[in-house]
Amino acid sequence: MSEINISHLPEEYRELRSIVREFANEVVDPVSYTHDKEHSFPYEVVAQMGEMGLFGLPIPEEYGGMGGDYLLLGLALEELGRVDQSVAITLEAAVSLGEMPILRFGTEEQKQAYLPELASGSALAGFGLTEAGAGSDAGATRTTATEDGTDFIVNGSKQFITNSGTDITKFVTVTAVTGQKDDGKKEISTIIVPTDTPGFTAEPAYDKVGWNASDTHPLTFSNARVPQSNLLGQRGRGYANFLSILGEGRVAIAALSAGAAQGCVDESVKYAKERTSMGRKISEFQAISFTIARMEARAHTARLAWMDAAAKMVAGEDFRKEASVAKLVASEAAMDNARDATQIHGGYGFMNEYRVARHYRDSKILEIGEGTSEVQLMLIARGLGL
Repeated sequence: MSEINISHLPEEYRELRSIVREFANEVVDPVSYTHDKEHSFPYEVVAQMGEMGLFGLPIPEEYGGMGGDYLLLGLALEELGRVDQSVAITLEAAVSLGEMPILRFGTEEQKQAYLPELASGSALAGFGLTEAGAGSDAGATRTTATEDGTDFIVNGSKQFITNSGTDITKFVTVTAVTGQKDDGKKEISTIIVPTDTPGFTAEPAYDKVGWNASDTHPLTFSNARVPQSNLLGQRGRGYANFLSILGEGRVAIAALSAGAAQGCVDESVKYAKERTSMGRKISEFQAISFTIARMEARAHTARLAWMDAAAKMVAGEDFRKEASVAKLVASEAAMDNARDATQIHGGYGFMNEYRVARHYRDSKILEIGEGTSEVQLMLIARGLGL
């Protein structure tokens, strides 16, 4: 099993990586196939992750977190993504998309009200950006939040929202049109909508190709009334704020993707050393060994990319281009490695009880979610001044 080389990092990073790897192997992996097959949310795994402090890794201690950074979060996501992408994306979305908008843009009262529970893992929050006609073009948002006295009345719908319909989902942060700017463009703001708000509905969960143990729903808002104090951040800055959140999230998704790519390498090495054909271990065939070598190169490159972006982010430098590079490289590495690993496993690679089969189904969304590969290419080109 390949090891992540983090010898240059402080002891707490190495210790965290080791702890999460053991947890992934001994707790997550044994129940992964069952939850995938049953499309069931792994509440027991999430609860243990909460007890470990994983949901609070980059949250300051004053708000109940661990006081760490995105590099720590990335290491945890890589180890979880190696074994089970559904579990990894539950953590990634909970932190990057659920908690970070509150930490980055919330008032002190909002931080105190929401972050301790979220950081403990006893509650989750969703990130309501995507709509039927507003994905990459989030400026096409149609959901509205109109003023009515001291309240907002929210109407509209959102699609593909992770962690939005679990039994422990506390609220969903949504982008909504709150007016019109002087230049005639939509004024888009961010509103916190608690899940117990009358008029808020998490519709039946999607029947997805992969990430079957991850919670994903379409949402509808029908005259959902929330106080104007639920405005998150400056009015009219909702779209801009969410773009910055997505930039951070891309680093986390890249770490998850690197883990998936490495998981495919690990499983292929193990299988190639065990499987025989024509009287020889298939690892002895150059076609197989060269394929796995390329897989390892992809996983290694993906790891370097996300760690570079995370290092710039932690240092307070502009990391937007590097985040897009990491997201592009790592997601493609995960998809390419999943395809090769499935081929190496032959018929077994088509059986869902094998981890590589689940990676094959799960990895495609990594090239789509939190900005498609095409969007990343556009952002990289823009970062080059093109």
